[in-house]
Amino acid sequence: MTDFQKYIQRYLDLIPSENWLEELKKSGEKTVSLFSFLTEEQSKFAYAEGKWTLKEVLLHLSDTERIFQYRILAIARGEKSELPGFDEELYAQNSFANERNLDSLLEEYQLVRKSSQILLETMNSSVLNNIGTANGNQISAQTIGKLIVGHNIHHLNVVDERYLPKL
Repeated sequence: MTDFQKYIQRYLDLIPSENWLEELKKSGEKTVSLFSFLTEEQSKFAYAEGKWTLKEVLLHLSDTERIFQYRILAIARGEKSELPGFDEELYAQNSFANERNLDSLLEEYQLVRKSSQILLETMNSSVLNNIGTANGNQISAQTIGKLIVGHNIHHLNVVDERYLPKL
C-alpha cells in the first residue's frame, strides 16, 4: 500500500456502512445539526492556539467538498490532465470565515452538500470507476465521493473530541 493509499484509507475506514451515498446524506445532516446548536460566539472558538475556529472548520468542509466535486466531475467525464492539489491552510487563512455569520456558513455547507448528493446520485455508475490523477495520485471518481464522507466524519470526530468538551 502506498503512502497515499494509507492516507486516504484512514478516511475511508470512518464510513460506517457500505452505502456511502446514504452516509453522505447522514454525515451532512449530522454536521448541520451539530453546528446549528452553536452560538455565534461558540462558533469562533478554537481549542488551541493556531488551530481553526469552528467557523473555519465548517468552511473547510465546504471548500474541500467543492474541490472534490470538481475532481469527481472531471474524472468521471474522462479528464486526462492532472488535477491540482490545494493547500488547506492557505485556503483557511484566506477564507475570512470568522467575518461571516454562522447561519451563512451553514447555508453554504448545506447547498454544497446538496450539490454533491445530486452530482453523485445522478452520475452513471460506470463512470464512477474512471481513474484520474489528482494531486499527483491516481484515484477513482467513486473513491473521491467516499472521501467526501470520510473527511467530513473525520472533522466531526475532531469537533466532538477537541472542541465541544472545551466549550
